[in-house]
Amino acid sequence: MNRFIKKSRIVVIFILLAALTTVYAATLFDMQLSENGLAAQSTADSPSYSSYYTVYADRGDILDRNGVLLVSSKPVYNVELYRTELLKSGDPNGNLFRLVETAKACGVEYTDTFPITSTAPFEYAAEMTASQTSRLAEYLDYFGLDTDISASDLIIWLRDHYGIDYTVSINDARQIIGLRYELELRVIINISAYVFAEDVSQEFITSILDQNIAGVHISTRYERQYHTPYAAHLLGYMGKMNAEEYEVYAEQNYSMDASVGKAGMELAFEQYLHGTDGAYTVTYNAYGEPIRTTTVSEAQAGGNVYTTLDINLQAAAEEALAEKIAALNATREDDEELATGGAVVVVDVSSGETLACASNPTYDLATFRQNIAQLDEDETRPMWNRATQGLYNPGSTFKMVTSYAGLKTGTISPDTYIYDEHTFTKYPDFQPSCWSPTSHGYLNVVGALRDSCNFFFYWLGDTLGIDAINSAATQFGLGSSTGIEVGDVDGHLATPEYKQEALNEGWWAADNLLAAIGEGYGQFTPVQLADYVAAIANGGTVYKLTLLDKVVSADYTTVTYQSRREVRSTVDDSEGYIEVLQQGMEAVASEGTASEMLADYDIKVAAKTGTTQSDTSSVNTGVFVCYAPADAPEIAIAVVVENGGSGSALTDIAKDILDAYFSSRSSGQSPSEGALIR
Repeated sequence: MNRFIKKSRIVVIFILLAALTTVYAATLFDMQLSENGLAAQSTADSPSYSSYYTVYADRGDILDRNGVLLVSSKPVYNVELYRTELLKSGDPNGNLFRLVETAKACGVEYTDTFPITSTAPFEYAAEMTASQTSRLAEYLDYFGLDTDISASDLIIWLRDHYGIDYTVSINDARQIIGLRYELELRVIINISAYVFAEDVSQEFITSILDQNIAGVHISTRYERQYHTPYAAHLLGYMGKMNAEEYEVYAEQNYSMDASVGKAGMELAFEQYLHGTDGAYTVTYNAYGEPIRTTTVSEAQAGGNVYTTLDINLQAAAEEALAEKIAALNATREDDEELATGGAVVVVDVSSGETLACASNPTYDLATFRQNIAQLDEDETRPMWNRATQGLYNPGSTFKMVTSYAGLKTGTISPDTYIYDEHTFTKYPDFQPSCWSPTSHGYLNVVGALRDSCNFFFYWLGDTLGIDAINSAATQFGLGSSTGIEVGDVDGHLATPEYKQEALNEGWWAADNLLAAIGEGYGQFTPVQLADYVAAIANGGTVYKLTLLDKVVSADYTTVTYQSRREVRSTVDDSEGYIEVLQQGMEAVASEGTASEMLADYDIKVAAKTGTTQSDTSSVNTGVFVCYAPADAPEIAIAVVVENGGSGSALTDIAKDILDAYFSSRSSGQSPSEGALIR
């Protein structure tokens, strides 16, 4: 018997092996397409498989300096769809139809961004978003479809593509197509998981779980909950990442569908508040039944941020500001312009800690999402933080800077007296007068601050020149960011360079006179004004303003970060000239332009009023600054009201804040650390 195999048989065997290999490779390829979501159907006899799921981390709380809870997170339940499991079910279209019908029965709105009308006759959505347009284009390109395909033809193609039986009505088929399109998009262009519905009711969850609809998962996410109607501009809000943000946060292992801080402290303290998501896998058998769950990593909640805010003081500031603006407007004649808004800032003079920072008009974070369109269109700009972003001429509150420059350069001494001639007549074509109809007589610098004598400062500014004035302003931190974590604008000093750039005009002697009294081209934010006055109060240290006190662990047991004082500039006061400024400000409160409200106040106050002409209104803007107690300073306050009339008209705002601050200290009204956390 011949045991040798003929060559012809070997050739046949190799041909059969090649054919089997080809069939096997094709089968694997088809299975891979099904797993990736690009095949129309899948078979129930596929092997077991595993799916990866995220466990979303709880975001940290935000509290005030006394432990009062301002923002926390509450769990919300979302319905997510996973395509692989859906396809493995053997009836993906039927499962999706049941899910949609259940959502309708429970009154649940679900995500369907497929840009074709929901009922026949089908047309493309009249107003597609940029995202819908780009995603549809990528979808059509992926499958080689004509970009000019009509809506009805695309529906027909998709019905066949997804294997939707023709016994299903065309409108019902459109519902299924919308969901299949959403799922397939997430594979084609690699976008985040498909959240079918957000913040759903227990009724809906129970209904879909009872039906055991394949591919449906209930995820727990966390939604911000606000425990105060105040400090909206400071606390800020959350939102889904855009493409630019994802490029940054992807490096920190954020999931593609993570929500991040968009403004305020939510953005500034994102690194502390954001937790670390966990993960687990579920292994399913060939019929989509779970057979094993494996923990990949545990979710870790974010840290809790204690801020420097005193929410009671913040409330007092917001209410006093709103009441004053309303009172001013109530007295305006029909042809007079109204006060349009304002800001109040309160800082600790010994540390730069921001105790209150109010902007008016404001908005409600609890209803922010529902009202965002109206807020964006509101001409009063309620979402604009005037305290950190608004630029205002300081008016006469700048006169302490000019005084310091005069003393420091030796142009004047504390005993230099200048006679107020009422009108400064040195220049024939510019002869400004003092605000008072009569002369203040002979004044030294303390008296000039007390009476806010413009003539004194016209003379001093003319003698000094702008460089000496700006040198002093820079030492006091004006014209540069305070460093506050929620972000502020730099503002700008009155300089020849700025005027040339802004107006293409040269610098004149008149500009020195205006700069000396806080008019002209120098503009600063309310937070800068508060920081500047705090430096006068503490003897010359300009602190970086901060809203961060400390960060503690998720369980409140460990301090993980403690904020430290930071100095951003120091005033050279070796000769003790700041004490002269303090004397002048004390005189303003006791017998000068702020004395009507503050002369008999229980606590000694140092203050300065300011009034500045508006470029856009016939009504002046009012500015007021102060610190207290004058003999042992603790807090500094800056107030600005657009079209407020005068600085002296705003002293009652500061008085209300001083009342709130000192009464709470004397009565011990602030809650103890952590008292209102739980």
